[in-house]
Amino acid sequence: MIKKVLSLFLLTALLSSGLSAQDVDVDALKARRAAAKAAIDSLTGVVNGINSQIDALPGWQLGALGTIGFNFSQFNNWFLQESPNAQTTSLGFVGNAFANYDEPKYFWNNSANLNLAWTRLDTDTDTDSEGGQEEEFTNTADAFTLTSLFGYKFSDKLAGSALAEFRTALVPYFVDTLNSVSYLDLGVGATWTPIPGAVVVFHPLNYNFVLSSGDVQYESSLGCKIVADYSRALPLGLAWKTNLSAFVSYADAANLSNWAWINGLSFTVWKGIGVGIDFGIRSNKQESFNQFLLQEGTDPELLIEDLPDDETPLQTYWLLGLTYKI
Repeated sequence: MIKKVLSLFLLTALLSSGLSAQDVDVDALKARRAAAKAAIDSLTGVVNGINSQIDALPGWQLGALGTIGFNFSQFNNWFLQESPNAQTTSLGFVGNAFANYDEPKYFWNNSANLNLAWTRLDTDTDTDSEGGQEEEFTNTADAFTLTSLFGYKFSDKLAGSALAEFRTALVPYFVDTLNSVSYLDLGVGATWTPIPGAVVVFHPLNYNFVLSSGDVQYESSLGCKIVADYSRALPLGLAWKTNLSAFVSYADAANLSNWAWINGLSFTVWKGIGVGIDFGIRSNKQESFNQFLLQEGTDPELLIEDLPDDETPLQTYWLLGLTYKI
């Protein structure tokens, strides 16, 4: 009996010591993990600091980022739809590129943004009375922007500046269309750079040229141009870029003004390849007015100030897909 009690006691002691050792090992591993995370955070701060110093060096800074989104879907014998057998294909591309030059006394920032998308619907079914139909790719998104900003520095954060911004659609230059519209902003004022990666432009003397063709009604005007741009490299391969561009017309602020806000977030996984999402919001009453005039039964003598509020919606887009960063 005594031997059995001693054996049980020794077994309990061994198990207790083993559990204690495991607890010590877990605590030690957690401590090592915390130390490793602290080291990674410290190194990330060092890398970001070095990147900021590199960006601050005189000379050209070049870069580009592109997002490709695609969607394929197919339905076979899906009788709840008018076309039971159908296939859709959607392709989209958003590209951003910049070329910036910086010197102690002046800077010259240039950027380009391109947003294109196409969609195609194919139907092929014997149950349709009119038979199947195969459509070509239809252009569903088309926006191209070029921006050039030159500044003469009064201090590290304030400069006098001149801005040229050109916005258009590329497809009308390659395909015959009834109407096409482009915008050209030319202005002067001041540029403020409060923190690294941030640029705020305020140009109270700016002319917004509207270049249009066809049966459309657009008006150019003098006004104020405001641009806010910010980009930042975040930890763990994340990168964020946002740009707000607005024009406030002195002639008719309610009807001739416009603005656009574009955002991009990317996550680099391997050798510049990753996943990203781009989305944008814009408002332009002149575009909404001309679109409204194309509707059947609309009075052609209607004035832009008489356009109903529900006919001036926000214009939005978003694209999720693969990214590649240069």
